[in-house]
Amino acid sequence: MASRCWRWWGWSAWPRTRPPPAGSTPSFRHHLSTQEKTLQICVVGSGPAGFYTAQHLLKRVETLCSQPRVLNSPALSGEGEDLGVPPHQLPPCSQQHPQAHVDIYEKQPVPFGLVRFGVAPDHPEVKNVINTFTQTAHSGRCAFWGNVEVGRDVTVPELREAYHAVVLSYGAEDHRALEIPGEELPGVCSARAFVGWYNGLPENRELEPDLSGDTAVILGQGNVALDVARILLTPPEHLERTDITKAALGVLRQSRVKTVWLVGRRGPLQVAFTIKELREMIQLPGARPILDPADFLGLQDKIKEVPRPRKRLTELLLRAATEKPGPEQAARRAPASRAWGLRFFRSPQQVLPSPDGRRAAGVRLAVTRLEGVGEATRAVPTGDMEDLPCGLVLSSVGFKSRPVDPSVPFDSKLGVIPNVEGRVMDVPGLYCSGWVKRGPTGVIATTMTDSFLTGQMLLQDLKAGLLPSGPRPGYAAIQALLSSRGVRPVSFSDWEKLDAEEVARGQGTGKPREKLVDPQEMLRLLGH
Repeated sequence: MASRCWRWWGWSAWPRTRPPPAGSTPSFRHHLSTQEKTLQICVVGSGPAGFYTAQHLLKRVETLCSQPRVLNSPALSGEGEDLGVPPHQLPPCSQQHPQAHVDIYEKQPVPFGLVRFGVAPDHPEVKNVINTFTQTAHSGRCAFWGNVEVGRDVTVPELREAYHAVVLSYGAEDHRALEIPGEELPGVCSARAFVGWYNGLPENRELEPDLSGDTAVILGQGNVALDVARILLTPPEHLERTDITKAALGVLRQSRVKTVWLVGRRGPLQVAFTIKELREMIQLPGARPILDPADFLGLQDKIKEVPRPRKRLTELLLRAATEKPGPEQAARRAPASRAWGLRFFRSPQQVLPSPDGRRAAGVRLAVTRLEGVGEATRAVPTGDMEDLPCGLVLSSVGFKSRPVDPSVPFDSKLGVIPNVEGRVMDVPGLYCSGWVKRGPTGVIATTMTDSFLTGQMLLQDLKAGLLPSGPRPGYAAIQALLSSRGVRPVSFSDWEKLDAEEVARGQGTGKPREKLVDPQEMLRLLGH
């Protein structure tokens, strides 16, 4: 029972420092007497990718390990493929690992990642997936450990020594830079930071977007760009019953932004947003769309051959741009004091400074035209330029992941971990899922499918005997390391206390919750 003693180390006796250099990590061997029959898996990141990976593994390991060791069994392989291993050489899975335990590590004190910090506050139905994640966290075979930053508080090699398998699911924490002059000016920020600000992401809580101008320009035409435009133009009273932060709501109440332009390098057939988000913008109370019919000339013939989702989206754009609104829609738009528009065939070249050079005052755009067909269509400059005045510039040209640890391969150009179907290249026992695996594309359902596939690859490796067969200490060893470094993890029961506090704070104003945004306040409330 030696491993249990680690739990009683005093937190305050150990300063929080970076992990010791490689080679100085305490040995885990004395922990190996515990949970010898449990497959220990570590997941880094508690967003959709992390929780869906954990859910799939917990559901499938017992199924996998309880099956007879028969070749071509769909229950074993997931695809019924012949592994080319004689039956007597298949690993005795039911004896080695009759069950799995998954520890989910998260650098924030609170779970759910993009669902909490990325989904728009006026889309509460999308956040219902939290109920499923909570069920997973309540499993006796799953544990959440927040306030632990992998790469700083504990290294990936240390995790790999403590667990049979490690899955990196930490998402895309950075934004792609515009790489144009003036990008550093005050008045320019990423859409990712703006979303984090109104959703209560701790690192963005002190953002101070200047909404004193009447025009904002969003560079990008994806769902995030539409989310930001919608929040900027939604009447604040319509946001009062959402979980938007108190600080953000206060700033939006004082906003003078009346017009939002969404700028894209290509045309209507290449927009990246989906029909649901477009329909919401068209129906936005108090706002009217500005669409140039000239941008849609000849489009009716071109959409005949495109896939159905793209066709329906483009048809909705066409109707909004060219058809006279019906009586009900016209009545709704008549008093509209705000507007939004799509500027196609424009590529940002420079953020223009104000006369005193102290802040952004506009964007210089290169007029473009399209070359190529299908997926190869690209925007090329025509040589013409135009300036678009504004007081706020938001870049929404994509997210990207960051490298988490020097020991993990990383493609800095693509912003992903090099992998084959979720198996990290050249690092056995290390996997990835979600955006850090495939890039920042798709919706939550896409991430679910992707995470299940990564889980399936891990289980195939388990079945084929490619994971360590001996016992691993799991969290018992990591807890000792964290304790020695002064790191105090936040458990899921701790999160539920914070959750109750948020809900209680929101009740007084009719909100579903008032989010805590300061990690130190969260830790104080927990007595850490």
